[in-house]
Amino acid sequence: MKINEILKIEFPVFQGGMANIADGAFAAAVSEAGALGIIGAGGMNAETLREQIHICKGLTDRPFGVNIMLMNPEADKMAEIVAEEKVSVVTTGAGNPGKYMERFKEAGIMVFPVVSSVALAKRLASLGADGIIAEGCESGGHIGELTTMALVPQVCDAVQVPVIAAGGIACGRQMAAAFALGASGVQVGTCLLASEECPIHENYKAAVVKAKDNDTMVTGRSVGAPVRCLKNPMTREYARLEKDGADKMELERFTLGSLRRAVLEGDTKNGSLMAGQSSGLVKEILPVRKIIENMVTEYENIR
Repeated sequence: MKINEILKIEFPVFQGGMANIADGAFAAAVSEAGALGIIGAGGMNAETLREQIHICKGLTDRPFGVNIMLMNPEADKMAEIVAEEKVSVVTTGAGNPGKYMERFKEAGIMVFPVVSSVALAKRLASLGADGIIAEGCESGGHIGELTTMALVPQVCDAVQVPVIAAGGIACGRQMAAAFALGASGVQVGTCLLASEECPIHENYKAAVVKAKDNDTMVTGRSVGAPVRCLKNPMTREYARLEKDGADKMELERFTLGSLRRAVLEGDTKNGSLMAGQSSGLVKEILPVRKIIENMVTEYENIR
């Protein structure tokens, strides 16, 4: 069964919970377009998250979700707010949501942790996760090591809950591949950066549209914090610092505020332009609904 049938949404598509990007208005726009919009709580505090949930509820009566980065110091408060507000779905990253599972279930919330390994998928499914988002390293932002093509079928074989394929997916051909691998749906992020409704600066959108197949790079592997971004002077300087042996604290200071510089100021030289390898497939800025319809139509034409 595809995930849209389970969640009663139009398309089997999740929007990635992109920190500092996916606010309540954007999540609502995605849900109104027939997919599952997700508020990215990364970069927010608890009360800001509540405000964004209210904004989303004011703009759509369709299901939407919240992504909680479990390393956030206010994760406990955020989990309680999500439960109080009874959002439809919670996705999680950077940790184990096990301690919140009972509270989420009481509130009728479905839980879909993001994983980058089979072992973590099995563990979280055993703790009561309603589904698993298996995200390959082609994705933008913080990544694991396995590719989507390798990770998704292994997770599908290992768990008995629906699996959402994520990482490098931006077209219907890739959606078809995800379903062939056993997935019940897909999660997309990079292709939605180039949507009219996405709140990032126009310079950021233009950089995604301009990007070619080899225009992303991964920084932070040397300190156990790999992040995929579009190549620019900032990422090249980061790579130089890594090569010279900079420690994690020095590298964190170097990138402090860099995502906000890209999102809010459109600084494409010193900002962190988080985007996945699917950037090369993104050719123009379109309404969210059109991006999703194009993907689904292509999938339906080849399945």
